[in-house]
Amino acid sequence: MTTSSTETSAASRIRVPAQVYLLAAVIFCLGTSEFMIAGILEPISADLDISIPQAGLLITGFAVGMIVGAPAMALLTLKLPRKATMIITIIAFSALHILAALAPSYSLLMLSRVLSAIACGGFWAVAAVHTTRIAPREVHGRALAGLVGGLTVSNLVGVPLGTWVGTQYGWRATFWAVAVVTALAAVLIAVTTRSTKEERAEAELHLPTLLRAELVAFRGPRIWLALGTTALFQASVFAAFSYFSPLLTQVAGLSPALVPGVLAAFGIGSFIGVVVGGRLADRSIFGNIIGSLAALALSLLALWLVADNGWATIVMIVLVGASGFSIAGALNARVFQIATQAPTLAASVNTSAFNVGNAAGPALGGAVIALGWGFRAPVLVAIVLALAALALVWVALRVERSWHSSGSGRAGNGSGETQTITADCGSGPA
Repeated sequence: MTTSSTETSAASRIRVPAQVYLLAAVIFCLGTSEFMIAGILEPISADLDISIPQAGLLITGFAVGMIVGAPAMALLTLKLPRKATMIITIIAFSALHILAALAPSYSLLMLSRVLSAIACGGFWAVAAVHTTRIAPREVHGRALAGLVGGLTVSNLVGVPLGTWVGTQYGWRATFWAVAVVTALAAVLIAVTTRSTKEERAEAELHLPTLLRAELVAFRGPRIWLALGTTALFQASVFAAFSYFSPLLTQVAGLSPALVPGVLAAFGIGSFIGVVVGGRLADRSIFGNIIGSLAALALSLLALWLVADNGWATIVMIVLVGASGFSIAGALNARVFQIATQAPTLAASVNTSAFNVGNAAGPALGGAVIALGWGFRAPVLVAIVLALAALALVWVALRVERSWHSSGSGRAGNGSGETQTITADCGSGPA
């Protein structure tokens, strides 16, 4: 057995800490809240006497709150222990859902959604940092993919369940349910979370020192290339995903009754992609990113080619989910690789980058439909965005090699990173 295969075998025996799955369960609740609005637009519209497009803006409001809120919360809570930050943000999230459930007006409901997103973004960033602190380095990819797994399961189970609760008992009941479950999650995190050695060391630092350490990661192009890749990838997936329903009914000729099942199949593919991709990321972060983006572009191209064939379209949609979401763990791990010692702000900005993609992708897909190019056109937009992300990764790889050959990789970048490009792109654990 070679040294590389021995290391890989050893890494495969290292387990992801159980608490990561608790954090993933919380993210399941957060993801359910983020996307459940799409399933209860009509009852919200009827109850608050607003149009469905106005109700749809609640989704946009949440995305904007995530984009702005994640880095803002990271800075505001920088001196707080991570356990306290996670508990505070979850309790705030729960309380804001109670406010939403009681909201007598659209404006108050919108305010609750934006503030909920700020709390959500704050939890996401700190939970990701905490995950990298409690998980062994050899399984960072799997651990971070586990967090994203909570989000994919929310689309698969949480959103349909929230839609059912909303249609059976009223849209306000859905908000009450999320409030109760997230409050329980706050209790569980309070009981199970322990501070790490790194966190205790950081607590000794003054705020200006912490801020300088956090900002070091944003010097130079490496972090910006990583964030750009995140935004382009997410925009690619959501440019296509947002218009799967009309693609299936208007182009593939499937019955509207089959659409929820196909979207559930997409969710299953996404979950499989997250699990497999997390393991691949632990072997090679760049290898996983490049392979996933190439597979995403090819599966999107195949979807565009077979879109007028119902069953072939379903198969390709599942493959889009699997190939697209296989990159999630690697994208998060890459940010932590760049900002090893002070990653909170970088992780929060990466969360914002995901939500930039969430907002930009559907807008670009809708724009080409508005131009009269048909419901296949968003898939072409998604292909272009995936290829643009792949090109950005190629640039990032060249920058990484230059950064390493200049000696920066061995000396560190000021944030404590000492990993080399060989370790990142080789066959051993990243």
